[in-house]
Amino acid sequence: MEHVRSQGYPVPEVFSVSDDGIDMVMARIDGPTMIEAATSQPSRLEEFARELAALHQSLHRLQVPEWLTAAPCGSGESLLHMDLHPLNVILSNEGPVVVDWTNAARGNPLVDVAVTWVLLASGEVAGDPVEAMMVNVGRETFLRAFLKPFPKTELDSLLGEVVEWKSRDPHMSASEVQRMHALL
Repeated sequence: MEHVRSQGYPVPEVFSVSDDGIDMVMARIDGPTMIEAATSQPSRLEEFARELAALHQSLHRLQVPEWLTAAPCGSGESLLHMDLHPLNVILSNEGPVVVDWTNAARGNPLVDVAVTWVLLASGEVAGDPVEAMMVNVGRETFLRAFLKPFPKTELDSLLGEVVEWKSRDPHMSASEVQRMHALL
């Protein structure tokens, strides 16, 4: 986080990290997550999606530290977050701030975008059927705007690898894995 912060990328300042790397003290960031803001302000879905795409693009232009490990799929030399979605973006008064860097890696920037696509498209929606339908309409609007600046053919070519990798994630439910495979 300090590496990307030193290059001007919006992350919380880290004050200390325990010797084992498990505990971290960082600056508190006040504000809603991007998903909370999108839920309460659905008229801004496309704006938030464009902002998320811009966060990806600016991250992928940063210098990659030599010690960063390779992404689990795809190959390349860009800095990747590997979990950059609306729940990991806090909208502070100073602008968006990206959190949860545990999966950061080096690789193809479109792998990072494809991971976000898969997570957004396959995430479970709680609530009654009408609420779920409304969320799915919003999700499609968000995804269209988010994916627009990225080359579709190249993204499509990476989707299988990303789905295969995320399908092995123990945090994904069986229904989410099923929705991931439906993207292929």
